[in-house]
This record gives sequence, structure tokens and C-alpha cells, in this order.
Amino acid sequence: MREIVFDTETTGLDPASGDRMVEIGCVEMINRVPTGATFHAYFNPQRDMPAAAEAVHGLSISFLEQKPLFSEQVDELMEFLGDAPLVAHNAGFDFGFLNNELALIGREPVDRGRMVDTVAIARKRHPGAKVSLDALCTRYGIDRSHRVKHGALLDAELLAQVYVELTGGRQIGLELAAETTVVEVAFSGQAQSAAAAGPRREPRPHSATAEELARHQEFIGRIEKSLWSN
Repeated sequence: MREIVFDTETTGLDPASGDRMVEIGCVEMINRVPTGATFHAYFNPQRDMPAAAEAVHGLSISFLEQKPLFSEQVDELMEFLGDAPLVAHNAGFDFGFLNNELALIGREPVDRGRMVDTVAIARKRHPGAKVSLDALCTRYGIDRSHRVKHGALLDAELLAQVYVELTGGRQIGLELAAETTVVEVAFSGQAQSAAAAGPRREPRPHSATAEELARHQEFIGRIEKSLWSN
């Protein structure tokens, strides 16, 4: 199954108040294994960058002013997303900004039915524990030493590893084992059918002969206080 793990960086917390998406990073996974295919882009938000937001991701307006508009990258982005489920940490936030950018250029929103929220999964799996991306990386032993500031592609790559752990861990081979078992069962069924269709043999006798029974009684007789003598 193809899935896309993604993350966004923005100018703030609320697209309804004029905040814009300035970066998106996407990682393709097939059967919960990263394929190496990614999509990454910065966008010119055509507005200022609040100091609080810049402190989080380090993206200045002077840097972003040199980047293309969202409308110039949207076709490439949507082609990469395809119709795959979209995995994000606190996914409602990222979906809100992505769909806001699409609405601003008159494009259809991404169906929220495709949304997979790793925060919700983490809260269900680890009730009462911290579920930030940093906390989950620590819990699962995922190296995040290179994460000095938030970055959409880096965070998507880390989240892809966290997502694997949240949904069963790195034992991908178990799926292969299950498939092998199915094959073995199928083969076993074929073998039984073949055996049933083959020549029928009379059952072999398994009862002891009179000579064997006599030797057994003689052996028991040599055992002191034998249970079999009672």
C-alpha cells in the first residue's frame, strides 16, 4: 500500500487569520517502507514572517521571497500525493494549511478521509504519555540529533520512522512470514489432495506380538516394587 508521510511549516497557527504554508516535505512509503522518493518545496507566502514562527523553523522572509508561489508548484505536489493516504503529526493542522493554499488558488481540497493522524495513534497506544515528535523519537530510539530546528522534510522523514513503530514496529518480515505460511498451507492442502487421489494402502498393524509382550513382562518382573506389577 502506498502512503505519503508529510509535514508543513507555516507563518503561524491559523490559516483563517491569514497565516500561510511556507514549506512542505513529503516521504513516499510502500507497505510502511520508505522508497526513497520525496517531494520538498518552499513557498513565497507574500506576507511577513512573525519572529515567533521564524524561531521555530528558521525560515526568514528574505529567504522565502526568492521561492516560487504555491500555485507554481501545486501540480507537481498533487501529482506526488496522488490518491494515497496522507500521514501527518497532528494532521488536522497540516491538512488545514494545505487545503487553505488550495482554496486560495481555486483548487479542490484534499479529502480529509485520507487523513492519518499519528498524534491520535500515539495517544491511543501510549495513553497519558507525551506524544510530541521529539518524545516519540526518544521512546523508539530514533536519532534526531540533526534536528536543530523544525524542517518539513526532515520532520517527515523522522515521522515516517515513528509511524512504522506506532503501527507494529520494524518487523516487516512478519508480513512475509505470514505470506509464506499461506503458501505453505496452500501447498499442504494440495499435497493432501494428491495423497487422497493416490493408491490406498491398508493400515499397518501396530499391536505388540505375543513374543514382545512376554519379554515386556519378564522385564517388569525384574523391577523391584514396580508400579506395573500392582
